[in-house]
Amino acid sequence: MIIDQISHQPQIEANRFILRPLRRSDAGAIGMHMADKRVAQATPFIPHPLPPGATEAFIKRATCASKGEAVWVMDGEGSERREVLGMISLNRLDREQSQLSYWVAPGFWNSGLASEAVTALIKANPLKNREIFAEVFQDNPVSARVLTNSKFQYIGDAESHSVARRVNVPTWTYIRKMG
Repeated sequence: MIIDQISHQPQIEANRFILRPLRRSDAGAIGMHMADKRVAQATPFIPHPLPPGATEAFIKRATCASKGEAVWVMDGEGSERREVLGMISLNRLDREQSQLSYWVAPGFWNSGLASEAVTALIKANPLKNREIFAEVFQDNPVSARVLTNSKFQYIGDAESHSVARRVNVPTWTYIRKMG
């Protein structure tokens, strides 16, 4: 079997799954989850309804050699969950900083997968960041808890545009100083 992994990102081990770079073959599973209104509305960038070709365009952009974002799939391979469980990414900023984003497929909500993924990514620190920022919509306190449990510190309120909701949504902003 040929794995069409394009990136040179490291694979990161978590307890119940691996974080691995995107593959073109992930398009079906990722598209199914991204098309879920609950996932789209919990993120700033996923449109709802998901337009045709959006998933493939995202994967192409995320696997491009000159990308500014490192994206990993939460992959249940090697466990009882042999499927795409969610995604997590670091968007490179300047001064050895990144912004963290993640989503988990609704069938796995409240199972600790987001916390496990964030913890594994922080521990690996694959981009050698000094600081990692994250923001969550204020109507998503579970995601805020994931961050505070991972030692992110609250730094203030802001707002971010939600493509799926078509409005600006209040957010909480967090930072995690590394090392």
